[in-house]
Amino acid sequence: MASHSPQLTDSVQLPSQVDLTKTFFGIGAVGLIASFVGYFLNPYQFFYSYLTSFTFFTSFALASMIMVMIHHITKSSWGTVLRRIPETISSNIWIWAIFFIPILLGMTTLYKWTSTEYVMGDPIMMGKIPYLNEPFFVIRQFIYFGIWGFLGYKLHKVSIEMDKTNDWGLTALLRKISAPGILIFSITVAFASFDWLMSLDAHWFSTMFGVYFFAMSFQALFPALILITFWLHKNGLLKNTITKSHIYDLGAWFFGFTVFYAYIAFSQFLLIYYANIPEETLWFYHRLEGSWAIITYSLIACRFVIPFVILLNRDKKHNKTLLITVSVLIIVMHLIELHWIVMPVLHYSGISVSWLDITTLVGLGGIFLGLFFRRLRNHKIVPVNDPTLADSLDKHYHQ
Repeated sequence: MASHSPQLTDSVQLPSQVDLTKTFFGIGAVGLIASFVGYFLNPYQFFYSYLTSFTFFTSFALASMIMVMIHHITKSSWGTVLRRIPETISSNIWIWAIFFIPILLGMTTLYKWTSTEYVMGDPIMMGKIPYLNEPFFVIRQFIYFGIWGFLGYKLHKVSIEMDKTNDWGLTALLRKISAPGILIFSITVAFASFDWLMSLDAHWFSTMFGVYFFAMSFQALFPALILITFWLHKNGLLKNTITKSHIYDLGAWFFGFTVFYAYIAFSQFLLIYYANIPEETLWFYHRLEGSWAIITYSLIACRFVIPFVILLNRDKKHNKTLLITVSVLIIVMHLIELHWIVMPVLHYSGISVSWLDITTLVGLGGIFLGLFFRRLRNHKIVPVNDPTLADSLDKHYHQ
């Protein structure tokens, strides 16, 4: 490192006083126990609520993984100081896969296509049997989580190894994993979104649903990273490492993927509206009648218009209060949008919020964040020996 370049001056270890592992695991256990009780009281509501909450947290892990791989394949330096956060989030997918088991156990409750009577009485469904059948569905889930678990674990492990060995040759290995990883990841995420969400209404299909799920997940990741960064700063961590310049960049990415999300979501709607095929239009029709329409229009306002207007201005991306406010808004709207995708299948007549929506969210959220903090405390929170770290720190030094 040249003498004029800035040095890493912050502590890169998570202090024990801000380690929230036990707290979140405790909260998660309480939420899951309450949800388990709810299963016996209302099994239908339990499975739909559980699926919504599981997909919500999994979407952050998947978005984190693609961000890390894009970072490696482009040899990016701007986000090196931030990279350990998404690395840590995605590194736990191989453990997180355990929490998909209730969805497998609830397949016959969640998915109509598991009913032989339903399928045999419908020529459209009979045409989908080669794909929508229980054995193949289960096999696909093992493939998805096997691939994601390997990628997340390996990318994190090699990055940690570089911390210890200072072997810059490992960056080539990270790129070799990421290059095919991005392709395989894209395919598996698309099919997983078809399986988990689109097949809830098995008549409906959209060739854009995979990229739509990716777009909404990736848009929600940047607000999450912004909130984690501000939490670290509040606790006196990485104040000189993750600077205003890096937070501004997160805001710029946040803005960019807000536009991308809106483009994809509207394109999906427009193609279905224009084609006017009953099997396709009914999905949107159900979400444009009754109280579901309130969510439909609020998504346009709160997931696109408000963040677009706020983040369009350069100065606003430097405003901490505004960034926190719009970040919380998008994460809440991300959950509401997943609720809007899943719940009309169960509650045709309109919006219905159950206490199980809360308990499954708290339960799975506690476990998800507990896994994150457990992994974060065990390793350095910045990739200290990454060859691009000096450039990442230098970004602030020259501004």
